[in-house]
Amino acid sequence: MVSRCVSLFLLLFALLPGASMVESAPVRVVHIVVDGTIDLGLPPFVERAIRTAQEEGAIALILEVNTLGGRVDAASRIRDVLLDCPLTTVAFVNKRAISAGALISLACDTIVMAPGSTIGAATPVTLGSGGGEKASEKVVSYWRSEMRATAEKTNRPPEIAEAMVDESVEIPDISPAGKLLTLTSAEAVENGIADAEIATLEGALDFAGLSGADVIRLDVNWAENVVRFFTNPVLSGFLLSIGFLGIIVELRSPGFGFPGIAGVTALALFFGVHYVVHLAGQGELIALIAGLLLLALEFFVIPGFGIAGIAGIALVLGTVFFSMIGSLPGGADISRALVSFAVSLVLTVGGTILLFRYMPKSRSLSRLILAARQERADGFEVTAAADRDLLGAVGTARSKLRPAGVADIGGRRVDVVTEGDFIDAGRAVEVVAVDGNRVVVREACRDG
Repeated sequence: MVSRCVSLFLLLFALLPGASMVESAPVRVVHIVVDGTIDLGLPPFVERAIRTAQEEGAIALILEVNTLGGRVDAASRIRDVLLDCPLTTVAFVNKRAISAGALISLACDTIVMAPGSTIGAATPVTLGSGGGEKASEKVVSYWRSEMRATAEKTNRPPEIAEAMVDESVEIPDISPAGKLLTLTSAEAVENGIADAEIATLEGALDFAGLSGADVIRLDVNWAENVVRFFTNPVLSGFLLSIGFLGIIVELRSPGFGFPGIAGVTALALFFGVHYVVHLAGQGELIALIAGLLLLALEFFVIPGFGIAGIAGIALVLGTVFFSMIGSLPGGADISRALVSFAVSLVLTVGGTILLFRYMPKSRSLSRLILAARQERADGFEVTAAADRDLLGAVGTARSKLRPAGVADIGGRRVDVVTEGDFIDAGRAVEVVAVDGNRVVVREACRDG
């Protein structure tokens, strides 16, 4: 009887106006910071932020923007993600949204700027021999259309967005011809680019109707930091140099050791991060593997150096180059890729020269290229002097030389390499060159 009375009482209480047995879920928003250089590692972070917001039941994504710009292709990808985002998007410009940062801000539903902030100056530039240079008219036209279309999509003045890209666009009393447009926070509000001038993130949330929301701050994780770090043009070129240099040193050294591991690791990092940011796809990976297989075939199976080796080198270099090129029209990406690729090749050639000229003189570093002295197990030792004594000596191949192997010369086992030909075990060989501990042989002619 008592339990029934209690149940009836609770039912009546629940039916009273304003009474609720279950607290309503708090409003949630996700907050991310877009600062520093806009690089190719940033779009995956923004995409993850949107997924996280949806998983957490958030209704809005807040981007705190403070950047001088960066890659146009990265900004375009973020722009597309924001325009397609099912959540409410708010850009809180805290200090500056210049160049690529202006496009990202324009793609948001609401723009709030802190006092003293600026937005604009979005002319694309390319890397040249003299530094940054204005991009070609084709690239400028593309970027101007991107800015205009984005402004139209988010109901902002498209002509002002164009004037931020092209100094030839004239807007009376706002942007004179010949001057690239950059707006202060007050000017942006006055001309309809920004919606409000507010000093704090909390004030921006209040303005966007998100007062009291539970803010989930999302930071770049370690994997995204790695991608952002290694997609930097300088670091990309450095990775390529390490990769090429490691492989060159490994090809000169018998066996497979530290230089080969370092070279393969560097190339794997390069293509891995470029695959993540969609610069390298499955086609590039297949071409790279094919190139490496052709090189392996050339060095270990086919005698001499011919079509397979040349094709392998061409595939590897071509894959590397095209993995640096984004989606911009007009050759802007090609120009940047050429600069980065050329720098990496210069570093590789210079490093190779320095390595083989000076490292053999270093007792500790010479072991990396096996050029001075190497002690071996199984009861024999090879020194530079002993190697020189082998020049002109005749012996017998104890294993197949493909082109490296073992020969019996002067009564001892010696690691040898041919000039490129295959020599079967048991054939007579003659030492024709000695370079450090690298003993080069060719098949000897037998009398009779």
